[in-house]
Amino acid sequence: MSDQHHEKKGYYTGDIHNEFIEEHHDPSAKKRIWKTFWILLTVTLFEVGIAFTSIPHNILLIIFITLTLVKAGYIVYIFMHLMHEKKIFQMAILVPFVLIIYLIAISLYEGSVLDVFWLTY
Repeated sequence: MSDQHHEKKGYYTGDIHNEFIEEHHDPSAKKRIWKTFWILLTVTLFEVGIAFTSIPHNILLIIFITLTLVKAGYIVYIFMHLMHEKKIFQMAILVPFVLIIYLIAISLYEGSVLDVFWLTY
């Protein structure tokens, strides 16, 4: 048969618009998943490796928290498809997150300062 009939595969949204969404296969998806796996594994192994060094405890905590936030951000960026969003939406997600982390850090610092202040008087 020279004229092959290709039926589109997909689904209807089922909402008020009931649009047909064509399914598509991304051949680079498998490669992207493996790349993400190796990046996250490398960062995790680095975290485990520095845990057994003689780096001071306070510095280790800062490194662990930072690397954990980096891994969480990377997961959101890749698997929650934030990389495909417009820059303004990315900033709308990123800026409040950074500000919340900043406020938590300030609160923890202020709490420790007040604790020392009350113990001295």
